[in-house]
Amino acid sequence: MVHVLGVQLPDYQYARFALTAFYGIGHKTAHRLCARLQIHDKCKVRSLTPHQITELAAFLSSPSTSTPIPRFPLATASYKPPSASTPLAVLKEETKKLSQRAWADPLRNIKIESEARRVVKDNVAHQRMIGSYVGKRHAMGLPVRGQNTQNNARTAKKLNRVDRRG
Repeated sequence: MVHVLGVQLPDYQYARFALTAFYGIGHKTAHRLCARLQIHDKCKVRSLTPHQITELAAFLSSPSTSTPIPRFPLATASYKPPSASTPLAVLKEETKKLSQRAWADPLRNIKIESEARRVVKDNVAHQRMIGSYVGKRHAMGLPVRGQNTQNNARTAKKLNRVDRRG
């Protein structure tokens, strides 16, 4: 078992699926994370190198301070290459303009474990504070998303009891 940031990742699982053990990381985020750290889709946790494990721990501990991915502009389907007689300075300017487009890295603002739990708790507390229907349902310990309450509210009554009430 590999221990990363307080979470144990099982050896026999693919790394992509084992990363979902972190609270706040789903399948899509785990897939992006593996691509970012160059971990193969079929790589199991036991076959990760110590360098990859260290990279993973470093990235998850502070994703906003990690090195950004180099972004190179991709040509569109309607792109026509410039003629061979175009000066090099003009080509460099065009490339610079294309690379300055706004692109937000989806992994830059990832929140995991206690940060993600705090965000959820703050959102529920905000709903309760403003007196919305959702907030009232959280306060009463009832289902929030329109589920049937006649028979099947047992799970919601368990979940909405203490942890999320604020």
